[in-house]
Amino acid sequence: MKYSVLDLAPVPEGSDTAAAIANSKSLAQAAEDWGYHRFWLAEHHNMPGIASAATSVLIGHIADATRRMRVGAGGIMLPNHAPLTIAEQFGTLATIHPGRIDLGLGRAPGGDMAVARALRRGMGSDSFPDDVMELIGYLGAARPGAPVQAHPGQGTHVPVWILGSSLYGAQLAAHLGLPYAFASHFAPDALERALELYRAQFEPSEHLDRPRFMLAANVFAAATDAEGTYLRSSMQQAFARLRTGQPGKLPRPVDDIEAAIGADMTRAVDHALRVSAVGAPDTVRAQLNAMIERYAPDEIILTGQIHDHDARMESFRIAADILSDMRAAA
Repeated sequence: MKYSVLDLAPVPEGSDTAAAIANSKSLAQAAEDWGYHRFWLAEHHNMPGIASAATSVLIGHIADATRRMRVGAGGIMLPNHAPLTIAEQFGTLATIHPGRIDLGLGRAPGGDMAVARALRRGMGSDSFPDDVMELIGYLGAARPGAPVQAHPGQGTHVPVWILGSSLYGAQLAAHLGLPYAFASHFAPDALERALELYRAQFEPSEHLDRPRFMLAANVFAAATDAEGTYLRSSMQQAFARLRTGQPGKLPRPVDDIEAAIGADMTRAVDHALRVSAVGAPDTVRAQLNAMIERYAPDEIILTGQIHDHDARMESFRIAADILSDMRAAA
């Protein structure tokens, strides 16, 4: 089982976007040495605490700074873009970095109606399945006589993943015979049913002969359980602020999360973030092992919004050591 990183290029309180991008670069370089298979970045807009809005640009920056690791989008929110534009962007990335670029596609807008208007995209009828197929066509084999082709793009065969947090994405990925990644790190309620549907309904395709499922999980690993819990409080606060319409930079950690966001909000946030491994190495090992045994993913992708960059690096290092040992034992 492979293990990977999902990064939002977090901008901590007291810092700025330039530092966030530099931190993502250093994390990616270290992650490559630690054995991580992929480094994915996600598209979000109008979020002062996230520096990966221009996702394809940042993917190119990270790919330039690494050597072997796959780099990609986890994901591009396709309703915001014309399929041809994304095909050209990722075809260009794949031409510069052959065999290293991934394209995960999401159906969510990555922002609200104001963002949609700013992007000049409508929020009307759902054309996501057709847009996915159009995009795959632009990245596939040359199509003589086609009125529009992606240059670069055509013939690059960039691997396309479907991302989702509901049954819709699972069924679409199964129908198209594409790999599927579930956003269990923040929306795990439909995880078990979606995985069941994906595996049961999967139709082999030119892309895959069997289902390929990626599980997303948060990790906050540290020297002690108490320190891991402390580090996690930044993401809990950020999630609470997002839910109340007050997104901002990644908050500093706190000792008492209930005092910071209230008991009811703490319960709601903890429910949403329950696919997490938090604590000392032995604790994180047990929690990751339980996830893997329960869901049997082909790959696990880890994320974790930690305010202090050195602590974030250490968390991913600890997780890599654990997963490397687990893989060797298996």
